[in-house]
Amino acid sequence: MRCAYCHNPDTWSCEGAEEWAAEDILDRAERFRDYWGKEGGITVSGGEAMLQAEAVTELFVKAHERGISTCLDTSAQPYRPSEKMDALLRASDTVLLDIKHIDDEKHRELTGHTNKNILDCARHLSELGVQVWIRHVLVPGWTDDEASLHRLNEFLRTLKNIRRIEILPYHTLGVYKWKQLGFTYRLEGVQPPTAESVKNAEAILREGVSFI
Repeated sequence: MRCAYCHNPDTWSCEGAEEWAAEDILDRAERFRDYWGKEGGITVSGGEAMLQAEAVTELFVKAHERGISTCLDTSAQPYRPSEKMDALLRASDTVLLDIKHIDDEKHRELTGHTNKNILDCARHLSELGVQVWIRHVLVPGWTDDEASLHRLNEFLRTLKNIRRIEILPYHTLGVYKWKQLGFTYRLEGVQPPTAESVKNAEAILREGVSFI
């Protein structure tokens, strides 16, 4: 079972991927360095970047050797405490951490997986002092009830490394991919949230949070 609103189901298969050496990726990325700005660098997302933790760590270490900042975009679902994961997190200057739901049962219903390891990852990032941008996708009827938002806010208040909190409005741009791949889209008929509900969710999640 996968995340019910994933807009990239075409990335689920690990077959047929093209392999690149870390140095070649960085050579290609540096062609655009003039456009990065003072705080720019490279971001690895996916799919799920943690599934290739060792390769991403190598890429990030070599990026630092070139003076390039690194950013890991992850849902942290593959996270388990290990030297391999520690190396990846320590090599990340910033982590974009997607927390889909604070309630474990509802998280399982939405994604098919527990959220306990994801919250563990958030706590560990705080212990390591790696700055995070928290992202929460607002899905009407699934992740937008105020009780859950307040619970998530309570959890975020315990973290000491938050740089930014972002509400990402649910959208339907990936639905056609599900249909083309022959998958059943479980959120058929769910519409994007209103601007007012997004603003309200942002206010709840940011209340009392210590930003760095």
